[in-house]
Amino acid sequence: MTDWRNIGFFICVLSIFPLVCFCATFVPVDNYLIDCGATTSTSVGTRNFIADNKDLLSTQKDIVATTSSKSATSSSDDSSLYQTARVFTASSKYTFKINQKGRHWIRLYFLPFAYEKYNLRAADFTVSTQNHVLFRSLNMQKDPVMKEYSVNVTSDSLVLTFAPSGSSIAFVNAIEVVSVPDDLIVDDGFALDPSVTSSGLVTQALETVWRVNMGGPTVTPINDTLQRTWVPDQSFLLQSNLASFSSNIKGVKYENHGQATENTAPPTVYGTLTQMNSTYDPRNIFNVTWQFDVSPGFQYLVRLHFCDVVSKALNELYFNAYVDSKLAASSADPSTTSNNALGVPYYRDLVTAVAVSKTLRVSIGPSEVNKEYPNAILNGLEIMKMNNSMGSLIPGAVAITSGSSSKKTGMIVGVSVGVVGAVVLAGVFFVLCRKRRRLAQRQSKTWVPLSINDGTTFHTMGSKYSNGTTLSAASNFEYRVPFVAVQEATNNFDESWVIGIGGFGKVYKGELSDGTKVAVKRGNPRSQQGLAEFQTEIEMLSQFRHRHLVSLIGYCDERNEMILIYEYMEKGTLKGHLYGSGLPSLSWKERLEICIGAARGLHYLHTGYAKAVIHRDVKSANILLDENLMAKVADFGLSKTGPEIDQTHVSTAVKGSFGYLDPEYFRRQQLTEKSDVYSFGVVLFEVLCARPVIDPTLPREMVNLAEWAMKWQKKGQLEQIIDQTLAGKIRPDSLRNDLHI
Repeated sequence: MTDWRNIGFFICVLSIFPLVCFCATFVPVDNYLIDCGATTSTSVGTRNFIADNKDLLSTQKDIVATTSSKSATSSSDDSSLYQTARVFTASSKYTFKINQKGRHWIRLYFLPFAYEKYNLRAADFTVSTQNHVLFRSLNMQKDPVMKEYSVNVTSDSLVLTFAPSGSSIAFVNAIEVVSVPDDLIVDDGFALDPSVTSSGLVTQALETVWRVNMGGPTVTPINDTLQRTWVPDQSFLLQSNLASFSSNIKGVKYENHGQATENTAPPTVYGTLTQMNSTYDPRNIFNVTWQFDVSPGFQYLVRLHFCDVVSKALNELYFNAYVDSKLAASSADPSTTSNNALGVPYYRDLVTAVAVSKTLRVSIGPSEVNKEYPNAILNGLEIMKMNNSMGSLIPGAVAITSGSSSKKTGMIVGVSVGVVGAVVLAGVFFVLCRKRRRLAQRQSKTWVPLSINDGTTFHTMGSKYSNGTTLSAASNFEYRVPFVAVQEATNNFDESWVIGIGGFGKVYKGELSDGTKVAVKRGNPRSQQGLAEFQTEIEMLSQFRHRHLVSLIGYCDERNEMILIYEYMEKGTLKGHLYGSGLPSLSWKERLEICIGAARGLHYLHTGYAKAVIHRDVKSANILLDENLMAKVADFGLSKTGPEIDQTHVSTAVKGSFGYLDPEYFRRQQLTEKSDVYSFGVVLFEVLCARPVIDPTLPREMVNLAEWAMKWQKKGQLEQIIDQTLAGKIRPDSLRNDLHI
């Protein structure tokens, strides 16, 4: 069957090829284009790279290396630059006179090849300026590498130092040092995290990690006033079926009141875009998401480029944008931002916190403002690494390749292996719980209903409630937080700081006086059920310490309050990432890692103490995710200490969440660790299918997820009901075979 969406994209691409960018070219004051090791000048497009000379180079000893092989660079416009190289056996410097201080491009070209006794692929060296470490080469791949930096030069000269490590060598094939317009990087951006400083960008050294043309083809330097390369976005889309592409280059209008100029991005970027594919889901309750590889340990300047060349009228398009699930633009209306005009380009600079993940996601999705015509667009994207506090941009060197097949292959392999882990997870978890019962019998056989502290009972401590009890005598006074401190942390319980509402009460985002981010759960003091949960949470969490259990930071019981203070979990609940919240979809690999983490947390509850602790409310809403998507089990208000080693169960009133309850527990009111295991199995189905466990709007046979999924599993056709975002990413044979376990 013909894929008309892809045909539309190719029509868009073909419409761009005849265009030549006759835009007003920026003329740089400083324009050093050096072909290192060459004896004559080399033309690349409209630019002329000259041979380097001793006026620029200061070195004790260097070797001119050459190669006749063009196999690695034959498809590149700048392939001729990689045919020669300067090889240094000791620290060497290129010095460039700066005629106009300010921001400059530094572009370094590398192609490791073998020359005589020198193996450039084994070269280990750094490249630095007077103020910044730019690059380190270590075990470079065979592909050509072009590293681009944007550095603010404040002296009369720019010195590039190539320093080999130990007895290794350094090399370079070509160098560019070129002036950049002063307004290309402005001083202030938008902080994606309250702890981040977003000013002072003009002093930052920046490394271009990704520069992407959404909805269009590759833009080569000849069609960019600043000689930049923009790559297509299709290979970065997590779900390409959610996206469609559009082109209207003639609709781009660079105007005085517009924020962007042709130097910001060319019309071939602002005139093409990726938008929501409304044919995928007529309700348009989805996001379009791209994922990019980044180096952990650095902040990033993310520049989003927008230009509305698809709307027919003003104020027609409203949308949201996200960077790693953080709101980057809320109900953005390009026509309003551009002084009530269509087709006027603009951009938004965003500063991230220090990255701890190896990937960064950017998403666009519909806004609640315009439900009649939901859509979202993105024209271009730049991701730039910012230097750290030491002025460094290393480690990391990413080879420029012609495609992303290796990345996709790695994902396929990871999914194939990971399927086994997720499917077997519940079985392994059950075996671990059974293994615990086979341990030698020990300690007393008395079950303590509320506390895991043997023999502890509750008595009054602090302000009284209607039944005259609050916390146990075993509670740690170090956890108590004054009410006034909680007020300050939550801006006096500012309703705009509410991040969740549960049966116990509202949950606020807060920040303690020392800068610690927290989640503050404020209960209803008149609720007797809430009081019991309050007591249990403190008793349990004040003694648990595990990387997959949420940590209790403190509590407050002043003024008849029941307030619990936890570590703040940046990415919210697992449930929120599966359906209903508009957050970017999780990859299969991420889902597996989350499930494994949650299983480890539950296993610790069941086996970490002499008496097992049974959670009793295992569900996706009680699995929280930190900024790295690491899972932590939360909400211990219904928890119970379990049976002794020689006992099989505990008799207790049934509590939990409908849809997750173990039928045997519900029927017999006998609580065991297997009750948690059953609930966790339901969570696994929820993760696989990305739908609520109970959905009364569906046909009767589909209402209960666990029952519905088990029917399909017995048929050996579970792949028919999995989350469509995972379609084609999990091997059906592996899924069918392994789920029988």
